[in-house]
Amino acid sequence: MNRLWVVQRANKDYVEYLGRATGISSALARILINRGIKTPEAVSGFFSGDIRGLMDPLEMKGIAGAVRTITLAKSSGKPVLVHGDYDVDGVASAAIMVEALRRFGLSADYFIPNRFDHGYGFHEEAVSRAMRMGAGLIVTTDCGITAFETARLARENGLEVVITDHHEPERDAEGNPLVPGAAALINPKLSSGEPELSGAGVAFKLAQALLGDDALSLLDFAALGTLADMVPLTGENRLIAKAGLELIGSSERAPIKALKEIAGCPGRPGSRPVSFGLIPRLNASGRLGDASQAVRFLLSDREEDAYGAARELDRINKERQRLEEAVHAEARAAIEREGFEGAIVVSGEGWHRGVLGIVASRIAEKYRRPCVVLSVESDLARGSARSIPQFNLHEGLSELREMLITFGGHKQAAGLKLQAGMIGKFRSALSRLVLDRVPDFRATLKIDADVALRELSMNQVREMCRLEPYGFGNPEPLLGAKGLEILNPRVVGKGHLKMKLSQQGHFPVDAIGFDMADAMRHLEEAAAVDAAFTPVINEWEGGRAVQLNLKGLRPAVS
Repeated sequence: MNRLWVVQRANKDYVEYLGRATGISSALARILINRGIKTPEAVSGFFSGDIRGLMDPLEMKGIAGAVRTITLAKSSGKPVLVHGDYDVDGVASAAIMVEALRRFGLSADYFIPNRFDHGYGFHEEAVSRAMRMGAGLIVTTDCGITAFETARLARENGLEVVITDHHEPERDAEGNPLVPGAAALINPKLSSGEPELSGAGVAFKLAQALLGDDALSLLDFAALGTLADMVPLTGENRLIAKAGLELIGSSERAPIKALKEIAGCPGRPGSRPVSFGLIPRLNASGRLGDASQAVRFLLSDREEDAYGAARELDRINKERQRLEEAVHAEARAAIEREGFEGAIVVSGEGWHRGVLGIVASRIAEKYRRPCVVLSVESDLARGSARSIPQFNLHEGLSELREMLITFGGHKQAAGLKLQAGMIGKFRSALSRLVLDRVPDFRATLKIDADVALRELSMNQVREMCRLEPYGFGNPEPLLGAKGLEILNPRVVGKGHLKMKLSQQGHFPVDAIGFDMADAMRHLEEAAAVDAAFTPVINEWEGGRAVQLNLKGLRPAVS
């Protein structure tokens, strides 16, 4: 109810021209124009872009050097250790690299740090592991760009290192990147003009350079990492995700088939079922324990093993959900009791560290503030942070680095560690930064196009589905309609608002607002409402109908 509604406008004549020139509806033309896709050529490229149109991997800085280093490792006959990370992007990128190296003719094993024993990043335990296995090379995926000491330790022990990452590097006072010593460094953040890839996307590019077209069969893993991470689903990321989803849909790969079945995502799932069905189950092992389980699962080739592992990941995910709800309830209670200003920094003794990021994300969305959730153990506080679009979290934490033991991440997500006694000072300093830089905390509903309900035919909605895959940088279409009547509103499930909406007494459409039950009391006396929604095709018991997934409701504004 307290969101700022902004309808993005486009020149009506140009909308009609683009629609005629490309054979798409006016509503879809408006959406594309407002997303910067403004010419017939751009529209064609958006919808028909092919995976073979990706940038030549050898054009990316560092990849040629990495290929040379890996080729030398092959000629030496020594094995290679792949060092991943414990989230889905890190797991998927490690699986890509292990499989690519094995196909390239090397003996490759992997090390995934344990969230609780090792923490985030390129860890010295990997150096010990590489030495014990007689490796000559370590290849990192989704980590390593700030691991100065571990890279130095590896070199001192005669190990070459190839770092593949996509996180922000440290920088000097002039803004120049500071990087560890390594035989090769691949990170799009080190060069302008390179695609903003996920860790799995970077690993896939190196796999392409090693294997050529044979690497295309690894796109299912690359799509999982891309959809799981906060990278924009435009350009190369869109091509990777789109081709990878197609591969997931038709995959004969045993772990993908098993995971789809266990998650209830049969056939050809879109980005939403993958993001909310497959990815949380892959993420669960790293949140609660050993993410090596997920890599081992992805690399399994026996159906019996894959189905057993998928069932275990499902069990762990259910436990993750239980722990998440418990921590979320305690954190919400503390916030309501203590209040907040510019930022929310909330802590608790012994909160399970594996669920802090999800809780921080939920709280940031609920209260529209950057949020840090910390678990205190003895004199240390470790946690996760999530931000709002108006505040660059990585920049903010960089300015407060003297208060922190370690930190790292992106504009919108980060991990950090500090002394427990510094929490209050850190909360005040972060709040001041946020208040200085964010003039308006209201969430903005950027409505792609205003429509009449009569425009939302089955064919129209099916056409909009061509915008898939959805995610960061390419959200689901958000449409708006004014002056609607509410018919038979009721609360269903766990706080969901269900109703029909009609316009001028015609075109009744089913609508549901997930977690929007609180809106009922604001709308009871409204003669009419305005709605912001994403139209979808709802399928149940063999039937199909247009449904509006509500994102906002308010009393009608004339």
